[in-house]
Amino acid sequence: MTRIAPTALYQEVAERLRQRIFAHELTPGTWIDEQKLAEQYGISRTPLREALKVLASEGLVELKPRRGCYVTEISRRDLDDIFPLIAMLEGRCAAEAVAKAKPADIAALKQIHDALENAAAGDRIEAFFEANQEFHRKVQELSGNRWLLQVIQDLRKVLKLSRLHSLSLEGRLQQSLDEHRLIMAAMAAGDAAGAEKLMHDHLLSGREALARMEAASSAKAA
Repeated sequence: MTRIAPTALYQEVAERLRQRIFAHELTPGTWIDEQKLAEQYGISRTPLREALKVLASEGLVELKPRRGCYVTEISRRDLDDIFPLIAMLEGRCAAEAVAKAKPADIAALKQIHDALENAAAGDRIEAFFEANQEFHRKVQELSGNRWLLQVIQDLRKVLKLSRLHSLSLEGRLQQSLDEHRLIMAAMAAGDAAGAEKLMHDHLLSGREALARMEAASSAKAA
């Protein structure tokens, strides 16, 4: 019987490139120099090209015939298209999480929410951002719906291409905290419909905050 091989080289390469893209070391619109990367990683171009195909399937890069590979650029239209989808999907996650969560699960979610409260009290934006991400991941996990989770993760990967960070907008951190408080209360009360709507509206509120940041940025540039 053929033995199962360890993690393929191209998968490791894909993960390294993915993290560089998320860290904006490879910025949106950047041309991927395959030869240079292959030399940096000490590999042939075959696994590199396979890695790029993986990233292309995730929407993180674009393979353009006769022009090469480029890091995907996210437009306002993209954000307008993606946020309503994520809002709908994460809202559904919240509803399913309420239906399936046990008291211990709600208690664990409450601990994450407490971390949000502490970060907000200290005006620690990065800590709030991390706790916020963890809160959403926990709700998704509690939904127990791997299909929902897969689609949400794919969409969130694409959103990471955007450099905008809505929590840096004045007043957004407190607004986000207030929205989380309502979501947490609905989930603790076993209100699936309420949790779904609140989560949905919370995601759309994030898009509105980004739009305000875009407008402010454009006004400064004018």
